[in-house]
Amino acid sequence: MISQTFTILNPTGFHVRPTKTFVQTASTFPCKITLINKGKRVNGKSSLGMLTLGIKANEEVTLEIDGEQAVQALDALGKLLTGIHE
Repeated sequence: MISQTFTILNPTGFHVRPTKTFVQTASTFPCKITLINKGKRVNGKSSLGMLTLGIKANEEVTLEIDGEQAVQALDALGKLLTGIHE
């Protein structure tokens, strides 16, 4: 398992549109993806679960990934969380 903490840079936080993009991307990876915010853990492949976190701008979110392609998933999903796209 690997994990990393990211700061949400989107000024409107992590609302419906970025959550949808995150879940779609997460679902392409065969590994288990978990997001942690304020002590609450949710499945990173669940839009509803992620929306219940209520992630706001400048909050820190920890991304835990376990399984096949974990490094690739961490890289791709970390960029989505911070809003840094190549």
